[in-house]
Amino acid sequence: MRPKKQLALESAGFRIGDAEDFLELDKEERKLVELRVALSKTVRRLRERSGLTQQQLATKLRSSQSRIAKLEAASSDVSLDMLFRGLFTMGGEIDDIGLKSKRGAAKEARASKTRSR
Repeated sequence: MRPKKQLALESAGFRIGDAEDFLELDKEERKLVELRVALSKTVRRLRERSGLTQQQLATKLRSSQSRIAKLEAASSDVSLDMLFRGLFTMGGEIDDIGLKSKRGAAKEARASKTRSR
């Protein structure tokens, strides 16, 4: 959002935030949402990269195309188990998800600085 528009909305009494703020999610719930979204995006990316359709992935997972669509949309009614099964079926690994803890990111940054010296 443009800063000028945000300022106008806030001065009119509106609060600006993201979906997690609106839903009043706590830290653990936010992490679960981030994990679910990262998993679903990774499964879709790997599926598209391999040239499979949602139906073909559904067949591999013994599921339905509509369930794969929900999986790729990070729908809350798709279990984390199903998301991980999709990831592994597409040949993905945990590292492909792209989520790093703050501690892990800080550790990696320090290692990178050490390597560049």
